[in-house]
Amino acid sequence: MRAIAQRRDLRAASRRYRIELVWTALFAAEIFAMIVWPGDMFEVPLLATLFVGMAWQASRRIEALRIAEDRAEERRSLLERQERFIHDASHELRTPVTIARGHLEVLAPDVADTAELDVALDELGRMDAIIGRLLVLATADQPDFLRIDEIELDHFLEDVFMRWSEVAPRAWRLGALATGRLSADPERLRAALDALLENAVKYTADHAAIELRSRYDGAGGVLIEVEDEGCGVPDAALHRIFDRFARADAARTRVAGGVGLGLAIVDAIAKGHGGRCTVERTDRGSVFALQLPGFASTAPPALVSPRRSVRA
Repeated sequence: MRAIAQRRDLRAASRRYRIELVWTALFAAEIFAMIVWPGDMFEVPLLATLFVGMAWQASRRIEALRIAEDRAEERRSLLERQERFIHDASHELRTPVTIARGHLEVLAPDVADTAELDVALDELGRMDAIIGRLLVLATADQPDFLRIDEIELDHFLEDVFMRWSEVAPRAWRLGALATGRLSADPERLRAALDALLENAVKYTADHAAIELRSRYDGAGGVLIEVEDEGCGVPDAALHRIFDRFARADAARTRVAGGVGLGLAIVDAIAKGHGGRCTVERTDRGSVFALQLPGFASTAPPALVSPRRSVRA
């Protein structure tokens, strides 16, 4: 539908452009005639041309205003329908999962062998996580997707680092941190960093290094980087790794590789802040970088926090 509307607008703009060229040519011809052949013989056609041109311009403005109002109304209606769908989908999808999980948890004490029960509970948890991520992506274009606040970035990253350093047996390193305040949504930013660190854990072996760091870009922005000593990103996947449902290695199991929504969420959150997420291959793995604007540095670039390491 959007492509059809764009083609229709393009055709209408092309017609308006051709009409403007015709009227401009006529007006130029009248002016040229009055200069070359002065007299009263061209005054009436000239006035008529000017009057017609002014009337046509006025009608164009009215039509443009009507089109703009129609588009605004269509967008408002679309946003309302999208909000209703998100609310309904959240309720209709999550309610059965919650009910099923509750019944299984009630049955657990009476079951001798809970292996199959654990599998079912794990799958329900996975479904709930997928639903949550789909809803995040569905709301990415909503006006209230972000709730901007001021974040002390170095303390914020230290908190994220300490939580993840206890999750998986990796050689966790907290690198240099830029000190200052970042205008961002703390919950969305935390979700993006969680997705990047989760991705690093998935694609690294036990005791491989994962480093979280940040640096001021010197132009009012900040780079938050996650570097890992994993298998790296294949060249064929670099251009699509942030697409929805894309996975760097399709051969990985769905338990290890997920469904390909984590990096798409990172990309949506970065773009919502006016930034972007990039990935770069290294000799030892890969580096994912969140580039975000709205950072006010409070220390010269040379003054950085010392590196800390946590081995799990």
